[in-house]
Parts: sequence; structure tokens; C-alpha cells
Amino acid sequence: MKAMFFDMDGTLVDSRIDLASSVNFTRRDLSLSELTVDEVIANVGCGAQYLLENSIPECFGPSPSVKIDLKDLKELFRRHYHENCCARLTLYPFVVETLEELKSRGWLLGVNTNKPRFATDQILDRFGLKRFFLDAVVAGGDCAEMKPSALPLFECARRMPSHTLSSDDWMVGDSWTDMRSAEAAGIKGAFCSFGFGDIKDAPSTAVLHSFKDLLEL
Repeated sequence: MKAMFFDMDGTLVDSRIDLASSVNFTRRDLSLSELTVDEVIANVGCGAQYLLENSIPECFGPSPSVKIDLKDLKELFRRHYHENCCARLTLYPFVVETLEELKSRGWLLGVNTNKPRFATDQILDRFGLKRFFLDAVVAGGDCAEMKPSALPLFECARRMPSHTLSSDDWMVGDSWTDMRSAEAAGIKGAFCSFGFGDIKDAPSTAVLHSFKDLLEL
């Protein structure tokens, strides 16, 4: 059987407002000014620590202007994101219908995201999506490495019933990290142009302008 692996932010869900709000709540707690949504979203895709380092740079570097332990900063952000990760979240159009059709065609489906596990589970529950992926969900922190490494894809495939990655499989996402992960794993990459990520110079096998374009691959 063939398999398809999905990113979350900018692929399955539009999470821009909730991510930006959570970062800005954290900045507010540190007596820092807020950033625009676009300024925050430019730092999404490489995991929570990358997001914090680049959205709250005042806490990092050799002479940080705000003194806070990294563990405490992560916990502060985690609390805000836990409360807000589904506040204004929306599914992209045609996600459920397309997943239903792919499942009916015999595709194995999985999630490969750098988003923290607690938020990944909360979002999947919010929209009733776990039924499509079952145990094949790998979130940020579940592996020793995150995308653009291929390791999470191999782990996600391992959680599928009797599946080994092959060149017929697809990684679907809106970021260069998704496409590089696919390339490293030797599978195809479908770039979601409707998302909010950046492909940079990463290669892709196909470009999707709508989630339902997956049915034409």
C-alpha cells in the first residue's frame, strides 16, 4: 500500500492567529512589545525552540535584554499555546473530504509535524481527525531529530501496519522542511502553495493550490 504523510500548520490547519497570539501573550508577560502575525509566522516550521529564539530574540544571545531560563520560557509559551492552540484555528477547505477519499482508495495516512505533541493531539481531537491517522502521528519531540531530517518519516511509517517507505509515498506540506524531509527519505514531496510556509530552494514533485488537488496526483 502507498502512504501519504501530512504536515499540520499551513497544510491541514490554518493556525496563524493562534500561534501569533501565543507568542505575543508570552512577549507581553516579559514586558515586550507585540509582533505582527506575519513577523511570528515567518519563524514557524522548525519547532518550538526555533520559534521562540526568533520571535523573542531578547531572551537569547550573549547579552540578552530579558533574563529568563530557557526551560522557564518554554513552559511559559507552552501554557499560553495550550490554552490558545484551538482558539481561532480552522481547517483548510476540503481537508476532511479529501482524507475520506484517500482512505477509501486504500492510502495509508500519517502526520509528520514539528508541532509539540500536546498541541498536535489537541488539534486532531478538535476536528476529529485521529480516525484517519490512528497511531501514525509523529510530533516534535517524538524523535531525536525533526524535519528536515528524514527520521520522523521513517518513524511515522514504522507506526503504520506493515509499511516501509518507498518512492511511491508522499510528504505533503507547506515548508522547505517538509520538502527536504521528503527528499532525504527518498519519497515524493507535494508543496501546499495555499499554506503560509516558504519552500525556499527545496525541490518538490508537485504543487498543490488546494488540498483537494491531492486527488489528482
